[in-house]
Amino acid sequence: MKVALLGLAGLAAVAAVSVVLLLSGRDTTPTETPFAGAAVPEGIELPSFSLQDEQGRPVRSDDLRGKVAVITFLDAQCVDACPIIGSVVARGIDRLTPAERAQVSAVGISVDPAEDTAAARREFLARHRATGRLRYASAPLRELTPLWRDFQVLATALSGDDSLHSAPVRIYSRDGVWLSTLYAGSTLTAANLVHDLRLALARDG
Repeated sequence: MKVALLGLAGLAAVAAVSVVLLLSGRDTTPTETPFAGAAVPEGIELPSFSLQDEQGRPVRSDDLRGKVAVITFLDAQCVDACPIIGSVVARGIDRLTPAERAQVSAVGISVDPAEDTAAARREFLARHRATGRLRYASAPLRELTPLWRDFQVLATALSGDDSLHSAPVRIYSRDGVWLSTLYAGSTLTAANLVHDLRLALARDG
């Protein structure tokens, strides 16, 4: 338990560094927010991507337009934050009404494409009861490397440790604007996720 908590603390620190890097050269003063997740500066948009999910189906940023998007970063071999993220996101999606679920897309992006095979991603989702709730997308390393840079996240492929990678859970509006970030071990709960998703849905409704 102590190791796991230390790992989560380390991930939170990595996430904080990632935000600082992302906001370099910008006004870094976040505005007050009604969201349960961490406040973020205004106007930061979802990076463009074209990936494949665990079933081999395309996952494109353009296809997320018009929906509220939950974006996170996963390693199927991670035993620290990723199992929490998978299960909590699934429980949060389950708490939405059918009408709300139709307007939300949840996508996990691999940070370890060498080991995150389609089979490994399907097994991860099944193990955490997230199948059908969270899509787990990947691509070759050469395509993911610039995408991680665009998101300003640390990947397992760069750290060399399955449990040492950025693991924010970010919420984006229907028009692709970053609204809130939740973190495993602190603000990421099913209730907080539902709260922030409903605020995002109401904002764009």
